[in-house]
Amino acid sequence: MNAPPDSLEQRYGAPSRTGRLVVLVLGALVVVGLLVWLVWAIAGSADPAVSSQEVSKDETDAHHAWITYQVKYGDGPVDATCSVKAVAKDGTTVGSLSFKPPRDAEPDHAYKVTFRTTSMADSIAWLGCTAPGQVHPH
Repeated sequence: MNAPPDSLEQRYGAPSRTGRLVVLVLGALVVVGLLVWLVWAIAGSADPAVSSQEVSKDETDAHHAWITYQVKYGDGPVDATCSVKAVAKDGTTVGSLSFKPPRDAEPDHAYKVTFRTTSMADSIAWLGCTAPGQVHPH
């Protein structure tokens, strides 16, 4: 009768060095790829060219809606486009507007915009502003 093997490597065989190297290289590439994506995602949203916020929703009537907003430019004024929409009680959009905010907007100054609606709006949704090259509104 033969003596039992002394170790698992003798019993099942050891993995090849090249196989282990391939797994390590592929793992390192995946980690580097995830880190590059994370840096890209953070850099893309860290300092947007334009950001905005709704200050207040003002009155609405049967054919108009008003909203007050603020705009802040990153490195300097850009050709931004802001969007707002008015929604009725049943969820349908009754009015919308895309407009260019003032290029000399001060960050602490509130601006008011008025737009027409087809009927009475129940709520006003500030969609935000985008600049050229900016995918999502801020």
